[in-house]
Amino acid sequence: MSTSDHSAVPVPAPASFAVTVADVELEPDDLDPAQIVSGDPVVTGKVLWESADGRQVRGIWQITPGVVTDVEANELFVVVSGRATVEVEGGGTLELGPGSACVLREGDKTVWTVHETLRKAYHISY
Repeated sequence: MSTSDHSAVPVPAPASFAVTVADVELEPDDLDPAQIVSGDPVVTGKVLWESADGRQVRGIWQITPGVVTDVEANELFVVVSGRATVEVEGGGTLELGPGSACVLREGDKTVWTVHETLRKAYHISY
């Protein structure tokens, strides 16, 4: 994330674009070994757009089967493929599959049980 202040100089918005989420080539993304509860999950992703101040990020993210913990950001995502169960500490259990739209609150502590490799398109606000 960019932490510099770009408010003094306007930054033009990038041109509008479209991608086929299933076809985007993803890059390795670090997964802290302390987050892995079971299995050997691998995370990949691709940032498609980030605001100049780093407070808004849009992209694609994927995780292979396994069980991991996380502390969430303020996020909206739509599952494109795969299946997972997400348990939110002090909240409900979310069953996710293709077409699921999900909103996670910043600070939510979650346990993700990924049944089938899950790919999602997301928007995160920091």
